[in-house]
Amino acid sequence: MKKRILIVGGVAGGASAAARLRRLDAGAEIVMLERGPFVSFANCGLPYHVSDVIADEASLTVASPQLFRERHGIEVRTGHEVVSIDAGAKTVRVRVRVVASGEEVEERYDALVLSPGASPVRPPLPGIDLPGILTLRNIPDVRKIREWIRERGVKRAIVAGAGFIGLEMVENLHAMGIEVTVLEMLPQVMPPLDAEMAWWVAEHLRAKGVTLALGDGVAAFEATESGGLAVRTAGGVRHEGDMVILSIGVRPETGLAKAAGLELGPRGGIRVDDRMRTSDPSIWAVGDAVEVVDRVSGQPALIPLAGPANRQARIAAASICGHEARFSGVQGTAICGVLGLTVAATGASEKALERAGEKDYEKVYLHPANHATYYPGASSMHLKVVYRKTDGRLLGAQAVGGEGVDKRMDVLAVFLQMGATVHDLAEAELCYAPQYGSAKDPVNIAGMAAVNALEGLSPLTHWNSPRDGALLVDVREEDEFEEGHAEEAVNLPLSGLRERWRELPAGRELHVYCGVGLRAHNAVRFLRQQGYAAWNLSGGWKSYAAAKATGKG
Repeated sequence: MKKRILIVGGVAGGASAAARLRRLDAGAEIVMLERGPFVSFANCGLPYHVSDVIADEASLTVASPQLFRERHGIEVRTGHEVVSIDAGAKTVRVRVRVVASGEEVEERYDALVLSPGASPVRPPLPGIDLPGILTLRNIPDVRKIREWIRERGVKRAIVAGAGFIGLEMVENLHAMGIEVTVLEMLPQVMPPLDAEMAWWVAEHLRAKGVTLALGDGVAAFEATESGGLAVRTAGGVRHEGDMVILSIGVRPETGLAKAAGLELGPRGGIRVDDRMRTSDPSIWAVGDAVEVVDRVSGQPALIPLAGPANRQARIAAASICGHEARFSGVQGTAICGVLGLTVAATGASEKALERAGEKDYEKVYLHPANHATYYPGASSMHLKVVYRKTDGRLLGAQAVGGEGVDKRMDVLAVFLQMGATVHDLAEAELCYAPQYGSAKDPVNIAGMAAVNALEGLSPLTHWNSPRDGALLVDVREEDEFEEGHAEEAVNLPLSGLRERWRELPAGRELHVYCGVGLRAHNAVRFLRQQGYAAWNLSGGWKSYAAAKATGKG
């Protein structure tokens, strides 16, 4: 009897598993059960259909049931919700409810793949079920949002949550001419980023006319007399709008797995091994509902991203078909467009390392141009790279800027995945032509700065480092100093340092900064050779001022 494989859920994980299974086993009977009306769609493109950047809804449909049947010989049943799994039965079965009729049927399987995904968090707050409080997770959600905007003539919207999906919705609502207010419980936008990096995003949003209400969570929702909605915050502030987009996170859908007796992990997701097998040897799980290993920390993690879901599906299919393949973990590589700004990250943030009690790390800040400055159109980006002090191994990176941010973050993500060090970054051979980069790419410069610190040539201090009596020395020119500087800093321009260095107090540690770090590096090298204990304040005045503006500097 040929193997019968059931797949619960479509989209990235389930659909990819089905296609891979067919390529590995031409004779298996493969049935995919999806409770929604669409089996495979580009959920990452959903916010852009709201504003008609992606005008045709059909273009979001990656594959139809007909395509699966005709091209792959896979049976797809939409509108079929799996409501229970009898994993202990002699002939293992799942119970399926046909959504349209309510009829329940049983299905046998030899191997079962769970890809239930995650659902938007809707906290049990007063007024949460009022019309116009919407979430975005699938195509029907997009239809509801578009219909609400069209029928109500929405002029003002409130977005609750300033993560990736929330800010993508801000971008698309703003493009439609809708006035947007963002509510975020944390004191920063983009919670995955460190606060001083997220500051650049917040400033950009404010400059574009977006209202930010940070550090104040949602407490209740109310209907207004004019037919709109009001959101009350924990701090007692009232914000009014014509609609609310809830984007405060997602929760893994593990109810089916839990009821079947499958083990859950410490983060609340389905526990799987590196072959994506659950605690039941006949059941695999992939996607947003599973816990996997974080590459950097080695700890369980929930990473609701399409890329990892596709890779997990590939591993699960190989495992079911007896092939040797193992999932190597996740590092949370992600990117987001925010009103012309690009925000990207990979690996561990500094605050995540601090929460984990990790002390063996160092960081470097850069503000390089995206390509050669003599070529027209160059713009700066803000880059933070975190690495291990003891051996220089790359731990994480964050970047905010315009063109070229995606390229650098992809390079850094691959380096991190391969266990590379900052020495490898310094030596990386990357593409260079003036319109694309520089002979010393930002990736190279990050590595070089970190290597100089590790080797003691130009040790780093930071905006949040303890001063302990150290003297801050600003080596920019006098006019730059007058435009803004650290209150306790003294100004000794690099241009006059070789004549005036004896003015600096002997025996006192010097923390040296310039605009972005290069002049300070040159000053530190000179001063250390004169016997001073000089340190380079990484990222210079740009990083210091950004951190100070967050209230942390």
